Amino acid sequence: MGAPVDPVTSLPVVAMVGGGQLARMTHQAAIALGQSLRVLSTGPTESAALVAADVRLGDHRDLAALRDLAEGATVVTFDHEHVPTEHLHALEEDGHRVAPGPAALVHAQDKLELRRALDAAGEPQPAWAEVDSAVGIADFAGAHGWPVVLKTPRGGYDGKGVFVVDDVDAAAALLERTGTLLAEERVPMVRELAVQVARSPFGQVAVWPVVETVQRDGVCHEVLAPAPGLSEERATAAQELAIRIAGRLGVVGLLAVELFETADGVLVNELAMRPHNSGHWTIEGARTSQFEQHLRAVLDYPLGATAMTAPVVVMANVLGGAAAADEWSGPGLDERVHHLMAHWPDVKLHWYGKGQRPGRKLGHVTALGDDLEQVRARAVAAARYLADGVVDPAFAFPDDEH
Repeated sequence: MGAPVDPVTSLPVVAMVGGGQLARMTHQAAIALGQSLRVLSTGPTESAALVAADVRLGDHRDLAALRDLAEGATVVTFDHEHVPTEHLHALEEDGHRVAPGPAALVHAQDKLELRRALDAAGEPQPAWAEVDSAVGIADFAGAHGWPVVLKTPRGGYDGKGVFVVDDVDAAAALLERTGTLLAEERVPMVRELAVQVARSPFGQVAVWPVVETVQRDGVCHEVLAPAPGLSEERATAAQELAIRIAGRLGVVGLLAVELFETADGVLVNELAMRPHNSGHWTIEGARTSQFEQHLRAVLDYPLGATAMTAPVVVMANVLGGAAAADEWSGPGLDERVHHLMAHWPDVKLHWYGKGQRPGRKLGHVTALGDDLEQVRARAVAAARYLADGVVDPAFAFPDDEH
């Protein structure tokens, strides 16, 4: 008996755990492939639930909800990594195909598992240790210096679960709240980079250019593609590193490898096994977007070309400001969208359908061109205007436009 297909379209059914913006943009890519993504959403107003036809309401920690999602689907995949690993093993035991499988995904779920695997493979990463006592942290700091970066092994994202401590007392107070932690040396990095690779069950791989990610307070604000000033030798080494990790861990689908660039090379920071913020630029900026490629990979379709469509691409996140939705100063959102489209007709907007909340990723904009400084200025100015209504003086609107 063949793999399950949609009885109407006779095409495969992809089920995605999570109803956030990654699922929403994956759904958009699925439409072009003749599909409507099935999503597991915690509520009817999540980003993907607002647009997808096949929405299952439930919690990703509920095995029954996961089984309902998987029933009749060709493959189950993810818009986040927070599903209990044991539930994914249960789905596989039920005969469902999960991509990436739990044996791979655990390395994106558990930072200690990742560090052990990278050590075993001899791949470059910061010095680290598993610590469960103040003495252990003091010993680590004695070998690698203060401050020490402490991370909760599971559950952290966008800077959550990451702490920088300067002394034993601060470390001990943190341990009392969290239990076992991952201790890492604070790397003297030049900047943060990311590289994405897609891998199919057949073993085909496709990799995009290495990008620079501009982080503030653990949150990505901008992505510059390709990473400016990165030597061809170092870029190739980073791409080969991502391909090796994908193959060794048996990843199926998208793998994003977050990197620290140092004076001596690159070190692996963290992994994500799904579409990733560092790849949003690919929607307009690459021949095949990360979202289409993820679908092609998990369905074992031949992978698409990853060449850039312009010499420079910049993605800027639109982040919620301090004011509540009904307290935004300046023009309302619809008016801001109008002005953005009029003033920057070449800038592409992606809005996620979320309510306003400080620091929340509400959408992103993408600009393309030849000159990094100009392209970046357009993207950042457009994102800031959407977020808080402030017009960059360098892009002052004409009187009849604003």
